[in-house]
Amino acid sequence: MLEDKIKQVIRDIPDFPQPGIVFKDITPILKDAALCREIVDAFADEVKHLNIDVIAGIESRGFLFGLMLANKLDIPFVPIRKQGKLPAKTISESYKLEYGQATIEIHDDAFESGTNVFIHDDLLATGGTVVAAAKLIEKLGGHVAGFSFVINLKFLNGEGRLHRFSENVVSLVNYK
Repeated sequence: MLEDKIKQVIRDIPDFPQPGIVFKDITPILKDAALCREIVDAFADEVKHLNIDVIAGIESRGFLFGLMLANKLDIPFVPIRKQGKLPAKTISESYKLEYGQATIEIHDDAFESGTNVFIHDDLLATGGTVVAAAKLIEKLGGHVAGFSFVINLKFLNGEGRLHRFSENVVSLVNYK
């Protein structure tokens, strides 16, 4: 089962980025090209019934499988980055993290109004970052077609915050 394969590779990093947090590190997955292809194929199978025009990936680990998924689906990829990292005119959204505050941005010409945008990130925790990303999509006139994550920390209840944007939430690994 894919979930078991992924769980065997994910590395726990205690007390990162601050004491009390156990960071779920997906970078060991990247050493296994076959597993990466299997992950992208699983995401593609889960979303093939949706009408998706664009994949938006959240910096930085959301770029990894987000871009691969966009390529697999033969659709554009749009980066959502930390404040000050995109070169052209942007719009921004600030939000609270589990361990602080942050602001993310998207180019104001990332896609046309009415576009169906599917948002990808590596991990769903409390949902603060991805909710901010969904708000950016809506500010640009886009429709949030759904969300995908390699990991969902279900015990933090972040998924419940996403349903106001879309009921389509795909997670390959769930920690209850």
